[in-house]
Parts: sequence; structure tokens; C-alpha cells
Amino acid sequence: MLKRLSLALAASLALSGAALAQGAAAPAQSGSYTLEPTHTMVTFGVSHFGFSDYYGMFPGATGSLTLDADHPASSHLEVSVPVADILTASPKLTDELKSADWLDAAKFPAMTFKSTSIAVTGPTTADVTGDLTIHGVTHPIVLKATFKKAGVFAMTKKYMIGFAATGSFKRTDFGVSKYANFGLGDDVDVSISAPFEKGS
Repeated sequence: MLKRLSLALAASLALSGAALAQGAAAPAQSGSYTLEPTHTMVTFGVSHFGFSDYYGMFPGATGSLTLDADHPASSHLEVSVPVADILTASPKLTDELKSADWLDAAKFPAMTFKSTSIAVTGPTTADVTGDLTIHGVTHPIVLKATFKKAGVFAMTKKYMIGFAATGSFKRTDFGVSKYANFGLGDDVDVSISAPFEKGS
């Protein structure tokens, strides 16, 4: 149950956009980056039996990005999202989603995304393909990434780059199938907003 799990997901979108940022006001710098978790948003949404869309989020994502701004296809991203940190508007539902009937956080504590290819699609956009692992199952997913900004963040004095990304997948492909036969949405929409800090 997830539709805007903007997984891991999300972060992966970053590497795709940065290199192609030649048309942006400040081109991104090549180098090694670390995902800044405090301001990273990984959100998801799923259809609630067609009556409404239900949303939640996964805080606490961590990850690394090796960015080649001149050759985006050579960049690489890895992101990990802690399953037990899932948040929804209902504490009861939050606990249920952590259980063995759903994401089974005790057995599968993290969702991961590892990029396998990056294709530039525009001056500040790219398709980031990678392996998404949820509930112990791995399938490829494509994230539509957009480069947002690059520069020194005034409050920390650290060089940062930022991206947004969206994607989708079917939860049943990952073995998360509860209530699917009753009409609870299978398609999960993911939305990610991710800043990265450059290493020294």
C-alpha cells in the first residue's frame, strides 16, 4: 500500500539530473555526495479502493551519489529507506503497514534503490533506471528526475545539489498483496525531493 513513495527511492533521481544541468543557472559539480536526510522527502500514494487516494511518507533516507556532471551516464546512486520509520495520518495503519502482512519491517528493515543506467532527456531532466528492492524482492524501476539547483547553502556553507523525482510500480510485484483482490490499489506512485551534500 503505497502510491507516492516517492523510494528511493527518490534520491536516485538526483544523479540523473545533475549532470545534465548544463542549461541550469549553476551547473552541478562532479564529485561524491551524501544524501541530506533532514530535508529529504520520500512520499507515496495509493488508491483507497477507488474512493480516494491515500498518502504517506518514509523519513530517514540515507544514500550516496557519485556524480559525473560531464558524463551523466557514468554517475551512480544508492539509497536506503528505513521501513520501520513509515508515517501515515493513522497510527493504527502505520503499525499495520510495518507488520508481516504488509512490508514486514522486522524481516526487511530497509527498501533500497541502486541505479543501473541514466538517460538524459532534457536540459535539466533525466530518466534514472535502477533496481528497487522492497520486501526482499527486486525489480527495475524508472524515476523521472529533475535537477533543481546547485550551489553553496548559506546556512551550512556546504556545496549542495537538489533534485525532484517521480516514479511508479506495482506493489504486488514485490509480494505486498494484501487486499489487492478486494480492489485496494496496486499501483504505487512515488515522489521524491532530495538534497545532496558534496564531500570535502
